[in-house]
Amino acid sequence: MVEDNSVSLVPAFVPGLRLPAHPVNLPNSITLTRICSIPLLIWILSTNRFQSTGGEKELLASALFIAASITDGIDGYLARKRGQITTMGVLLDPLADKLLIAAAFVTLVQFNPSMVPAWIAVIIIGREFLVSGLRSIAASEGFAIEASDLGKFKMLVQIVSVVAVILDHRWKEWPIYGGYFFPVHWIARLAIWFMVLLSLVSAGDYFVAFWSKIDRQVVKSRRRAFVLSRRRKRDVAAT
Repeated sequence: MVEDNSVSLVPAFVPGLRLPAHPVNLPNSITLTRICSIPLLIWILSTNRFQSTGGEKELLASALFIAASITDGIDGYLARKRGQITTMGVLLDPLADKLLIAAAFVTLVQFNPSMVPAWIAVIIIGREFLVSGLRSIAASEGFAIEASDLGKFKMLVQIVSVVAVILDHRWKEWPIYGGYFFPVHWIARLAIWFMVLLSLVSAGDYFVAFWSKIDRQVVKSRRRAFVLSRRRKRDVAAT
C-alpha cells in the first residue's frame, strides 16, 4: 500500500502520464477489481451463509484479502511497464488501498472484537486520513510525495495482521508436526500491536518531515506573492 515515513518531494508531474482514449486499461481494471472485492470481503465476514466450524469463512476471507492486496503491486508494475500511467489510475490506486484497509479493520471490530477493539481501528484509519490530507496539501503546492520502503513494509504488516486476526477467530494455533504448533493467536496479537505502533510512529515522522519541507515552500510562495502584489499596487498608484 503506498506512502510513508521518508518524505521525498518531487514535482507533481509524473513521467508517462497520459490520457488514453479508453482510460479503463488493464492496470486500472485490476485496481477496480480490488475496489469491487471490498464489499465481497465485508459480506463474507458478516454473513451466516458460511460456517466457521471448519474454518471455511476464515480461509475464504483470508484468501480474498491476500489476493486483493497482491493486486496493488501488480497494477502498479503493469502501469509502469506498459506506459499506461493515467490520471484515473493515479486517483484510484491509493483510494483502493485505503478503502481496503479501512473496510477490513472496521469489519474486524465486529468480527473479532477481542483482537481489534474500536480504538485500534480508529488509529489505523485516522492515520490514513492524515496521510491523504498531507498529500492533498502537497499536491496543491505542486509537489508529489513519493512512496518509501517503509510504505511497502507497512503494507506487509497490514496483510499479516488482518489475515492473522481473521484466522484467530477460528484457530488459536495450528498443528504443524508432532507436538509443534503455529501460534496463530500470538502472531495476530503481536502483529496488531506492531501495526498500531508503526502507524503512530510513521504518522508522526511523516508529519514532521513533510511539514518542515512543505511549510517553507508555502511561506516563500506567500511572501513572493505578497511582494508582487505590493509592487503592482505601487505601479498602479504611480500611473
